[in-house]
Amino acid sequence: MQTTRRRFHGAALAASLLALAPSLALAQADWPTKPVRIIVPYTPGGFTDITARTVALRLQERLKQPFTIDNKPGANGIVGTEALAKSAPDGYTFVLVIAAFSSSPALYAKLPYDSRKDFMPVSLVGISPLIAAVNVDLPVKNGKELVAYAKANPGKISFGSSGNGAAAHLTTEYFKSLTGVDMVHIPYKGTAPAMADLLGGRIQLLFDAPSGILPNGKAGKIRMIGISADRRLAAAPEVPTFIEQGFTGFTGSTWAGFLAPAGTPPEIVKKLSAEVAAVVRMEEVKKAFDDLGIVPVGNTPAEFDAFIVGEMDKWGKVIRDAKVKAE
Repeated sequence: MQTTRRRFHGAALAASLLALAPSLALAQADWPTKPVRIIVPYTPGGFTDITARTVALRLQERLKQPFTIDNKPGANGIVGTEALAKSAPDGYTFVLVIAAFSSSPALYAKLPYDSRKDFMPVSLVGISPLIAAVNVDLPVKNGKELVAYAKANPGKISFGSSGNGAAAHLTTEYFKSLTGVDMVHIPYKGTAPAMADLLGGRIQLLFDAPSGILPNGKAGKIRMIGISADRRLAAAPEVPTFIEQGFTGFTGSTWAGFLAPAGTPPEIVKKLSAEVAAVVRMEEVKKAFDDLGIVPVGNTPAEFDAFIVGEMDKWGKVIRDAKVKAE
């Protein structure tokens, strides 16, 4: 009797799920039917926030539902990313992460989430290669002169970053490992104070996203000596890449990409991925990205997943080799 009852309940549950399946599929096909929240794990006004708002505005126009920005800064992006991991996987909450997401597993002994299991990659929005700039009083005009000066003056060049483990910090450590130079890291709480000290000569070198470097670089207040990418930027065509200068394979960037909570319906993930790809190919978005030094991507979930794995491997090695510790 008990076995029969179990079979009955099992059959009833299966029938219920089958009956529910068409309505679930329809709901996913109609997505979104209510406002969508995008968590930005950083403060308003920075690279991540501007990128999120630029894309969210066009998604809202295309999908006829509000896409709201929810800034949750803290702990190098961990606070906002954890908020996504704890969100319902219903297709109405996403996060826009940057390069710090891929370095955090190697940088921190323990994270409040599993970077590989708790999220579903949606799409890589764009990549922002870092530009190296020096104080105008430093007698170097390119990467090779920087290396020569650093080797002649070991430990006398200080470089800044927005914090231990930030993209700027890790990219400079990568440059050090490739060239064998001895330079001193000065971490700051954000890019603005690092830039102030570069202008004032208290540090001599800063790798940063184009949005942070270009205004002072174009004004001649700092000297841009190279881009850590495989091609020049439309926003700064006069600045050569380090690869052009003979630093084979040297690249470093920050980037922005959407993640969903694990368990989000794949149909919704696929639809948002396609919409992001369409948005970053819009002429007005490409122009906005060009001005910010962002190379638009808009790839598939599988492609973004492979990109994240590659970034984790690359920066994990840099962190271990340089013995970088979180603040």
